[in-house]
Amino acid sequence: MPRTTAVESPGCPPLRALTTDILGLVKVVEARAKPAGVAKVVETWGAPDASRAIVAASLADRAADPVLAVARKNGVASSCLSLLVELLNPLNGDSLAAVKTVGPEANDSDPFAALHLFTRQTSDSMLGTFIACTEKGKVYTRSVAKENDSSGADAGPSSTWDVCSGGNVQFCSVDHGETYAMFGGKGIEVNLWDITSCTKIWSAKSPRPNNNLGIFTRPWFTAGTFLCKDDHRKFVACTNDHQVRLYDTALQRRPAISVDFRESPIKAVAADPNGYNVYIGTGTGDLASYDMRTGMVRLYLSSASAYCSLD
Repeated sequence: MPRTTAVESPGCPPLRALTTDILGLVKVVEARAKPAGVAKVVETWGAPDASRAIVAASLADRAADPVLAVARKNGVASSCLSLLVELLNPLNGDSLAAVKTVGPEANDSDPFAALHLFTRQTSDSMLGTFIACTEKGKVYTRSVAKENDSSGADAGPSSTWDVCSGGNVQFCSVDHGETYAMFGGKGIEVNLWDITSCTKIWSAKSPRPNNNLGIFTRPWFTAGTFLCKDDHRKFVACTNDHQVRLYDTALQRRPAISVDFRESPIKAVAADPNGYNVYIGTGTGDLASYDMRTGMVRLYLSSASAYCSLD
């Protein structure tokens, strides 16, 4: 009888992640089955340079021609700082193209708050298309051709618009079909835009006061995600006041469900492929999973390593 042996392929680790930092570095983190649970940095792309700090990143994990986009500062003195979006090969870190965004709106006093690299490719001649938003609400969309070099030559965006006149944008989320974008931040109610026409199609309304004095709480959204792949009208937005809110633009402007999680600001949220669960994380390291059909927490992992399941 023939014998078979299962071996781990050195070129295909069970976990591979790309991380970025304020020194402008992209780090490749891998974890293998043996020893289990041990992750380590196996590659570092770039040279440490705080003047080229990475402020946002996005990965188009395509089967063919995957691309990593990083938005970084590009300068030494604040008077000459601009914002640079660089496209990299996520397999080896090679620079594919770089696009500068210059002007009075794009400088060190108005850094990028969010970046999304579109997964879809409009043509074989394009490296990719990205949408970037600054903290003051200036939105840029840009398509980058494959023949563009990585010299960082000045180039204007293909379209520009403003998503707010005040406040501070803290996140942008694009739906699965990459037709709609959601924005929110400090002093900005979460709102929905049509990317193709650059028009706002919906804006949330603050929840009713939950106290006898009727005190108005200034909106402060920190993260958001679309809930379903095939329905851009349902999305989840999280706040600095540790709330998880479900919105359905087809029903009303106020949240359909609003629940509190712990006591720390929620910094991240991601949707499960099943279309109704979301995973959230706070600034103190607490993690949880919510079923947004009921607003009930299903899994909870605290920063103190106390774990419980309420499923």
